[in-house]
Amino acid sequence: MSEDKAIWPPIDPIQAGLKGRCPRCGEGRLFSGFLTVGKCCYNCGLDYSYADAGDGPAVFVILIIGFIVVGLALWLEVTFAPPLWLHFLLWIPLAMVLCLAALRLIKGVLLTLQYRNKAAEGRLDQPR
Repeated sequence: MSEDKAIWPPIDPIQAGLKGRCPRCGEGRLFSGFLTVGKCCYNCGLDYSYADAGDGPAVFVILIIGFIVVGLALWLEVTFAPPLWLHFLLWIPLAMVLCLAALRLIKGVLLTLQYRNKAAEGRLDQPR
């Protein structure tokens, strides 16, 4: 079953995911809340029931933001040696803000890439 490319031109999955747009038409909203995936696209009618990013976005966010925040905290400690309360005051809010912002972006990209690559759960063929 192939889709008509005249109706649905190819959409860049990275750009659509970062904007939180539909992976098929690039116009409708992908999310109905901050991280909640909508039921379907209001523009083209694509059903989002396929969309399951699992723990992938959280793992990427933890690794990327953790590397950034720990690196900056280590640099600050070695360079200026501030008191511990200043580390808490700086890095906890920064980590929370960066994680929340990155989680939505990465989840959108992973969902649009899932649609583009027709990724699905692995299934064993049932013998007939």
